[in-house]
Amino acid sequence: MRDGEGLAILKYEGQKADRGLDPDGVEVPIDPRRDETLSIYTEYGLTDRLTLQTKAALTRGHDNFVDYEGRGPIELGLRYALLHTDRSAVSLYLGTTKDGVGRNAGYAAPGQGDTDLEARLLAGTSRQWRGAQGFAELQVARLKRSGLADETRIDVTAGLRPTPRWLLMVQAYTGQADSQPVQSRWRKREISVTRDLGAWSLQAGWRRTLSGRETPVDHGPVVAVWRRF
Repeated sequence: MRDGEGLAILKYEGQKADRGLDPDGVEVPIDPRRDETLSIYTEYGLTDRLTLQTKAALTRGHDNFVDYEGRGPIELGLRYALLHTDRSAVSLYLGTTKDGVGRNAGYAAPGQGDTDLEARLLAGTSRQWRGAQGFAELQVARLKRSGLADETRIDVTAGLRPTPRWLLMVQAYTGQADSQPVQSRWRKREISVTRDLGAWSLQAGWRRTLSGRETPVDHGPVVAVWRRF
């Protein structure tokens, strides 16, 4: 974000599953589970290179072990632009997360109020493609977690603006937890469309687990309202 500019995203994610992937990656029936999260994400440009990033959430859900409802994770961190040109950017994010009663986006089981540390490298580029504006972004993160297994995550996003007011995005979320004796893995895909309305934007999409092991095959809608200021 540029100095003095900001973004806020209010997002609802509803995920459910009645099938899961076993330690060999084979899909099997599981007890039904659901997870709903309402989160507010913000970023604000402190300088032209330094951005403050926050996220807070409310969550509720049910699985075979527990029903949970209440405050979700609270995230706070700083993102620094290592490189920024008209077409490309490379940034480094360092942050901390205070766990709540549940975990966001199906990455892990409910936490117990522990604190996580995250380091994330982000690289993106934008190009013109057949008269439309497109972009691609890669994020690689390492999470040091207390109370749960450490994680490595890779997020990839490709976006295309066929017109100035419409944005189509395909995103992939891949991760692995250093759990024992079997390392949990997941790969999710999210497809969404966003409509710009001046300073506001509306986003609607669908997320689904594609592969992995020791993870539920969850799926459900993603709906968000964006506000630039």
